[in-house]
Amino acid sequence: MPSFSNPYSETLLTNRQKDRPEDIRGPYFRDQTAIIHSLAFRRLKHKTQVFFSPENDHICTRIEHSLHVASISSTICKALGLDEELAHAIGLGHDLGHAPFGHAGEQALNTLLATPFIHEVHSLRVADKLENYGKGLNLTFAVRDGIVSHCGEVDEQFVEIAPVPNNLNEPTTRPIAPSTWEACAVRISDSMAYLGRDLEDAIKANLISRNDIPEKIQMNLGIRNSDIITNLVNDVIDWSAKNSKIGFSPEMFELLIEFKQFSREHIYRNPKMDYWNKYSETVLSSIYQYLRQLYDTWQTDWEAYAASKTALDNKFGKYMVSLKNVYEPYNFDIDIILKDYIAGMTDNYALHCFENILTAGTTGL
Repeated sequence: MPSFSNPYSETLLTNRQKDRPEDIRGPYFRDQTAIIHSLAFRRLKHKTQVFFSPENDHICTRIEHSLHVASISSTICKALGLDEELAHAIGLGHDLGHAPFGHAGEQALNTLLATPFIHEVHSLRVADKLENYGKGLNLTFAVRDGIVSHCGEVDEQFVEIAPVPNNLNEPTTRPIAPSTWEACAVRISDSMAYLGRDLEDAIKANLISRNDIPEKIQMNLGIRNSDIITNLVNDVIDWSAKNSKIGFSPEMFELLIEFKQFSREHIYRNPKMDYWNKYSETVLSSIYQYLRQLYDTWQTDWEAYAASKTALDNKFGKYMVSLKNVYEPYNFDIDIILKDYIAGMTDNYALHCFENILTAGTTGL
């Protein structure tokens, strides 16, 4: 069995942006607790994974997906003799910067903003710059690297470590590869964690029936999330243990691609999803245009925001004031501010902001 030894020093991997003495928890367990107690992590419970369904407690949310990725990657690392605590921390934090309304929200921000919105990159920004009122979470290099390089939407049979450590100084694109094997495990886990759960949710939402699932997938993976994850995880462990990479066997990867294609055609691009996706885009576009016009009018006149009778104006002004230390070096660049503010919203908060705009500040917030 190949030995999965990280090529970069423990000094580098456990390095923090600001020095601090470690405690009984160790560096990566400490990062887990920092992430769990962060406001961004708490908001994930009110952010869409795929289906917006605030009245159905059993529809998967972004926080549940993060817990799935943390659990799956920890299992893989335990089997391969890797650091479970590191993988778990990365899994918990990998989507801290995801937009509201799932990938529809991400696409909407991409259309609105002057620069691309990449949720992996923004998740690192949330951890480094926005949390704790601009002080950040002060996570280790290894966890930060795993967050920005998780990229589970890319179809790849296996993942290998980057030839040199990734530069995490305000990256603008996602790295091609992670800097640790644990982050590789998270990346592979993210590519599988959502499939079975989205399938179950699609059946609950009456987008598809179990009979629609291709027989090949039913026979080799199953139709329940627990069976699908078990089969995929066991395959990753077995194949990775015989190779110097973390990934799927060629046969399972082929099946995984077929499963993803089925999900794209019958779930994510289902005509029944069109209305919701367009509505999400309308909500975020309206908020963006309103706040941009508001800022063009008042700039950094904080008293004007505070004196407004519109709740959204008040809250937006308070937000900018609370992160003055983050935005002053960029001369309060409104594109940066709006990206941070809107991406940080939960689904419900965005809807309340939209209502507040439509009713001229009388309702919604």
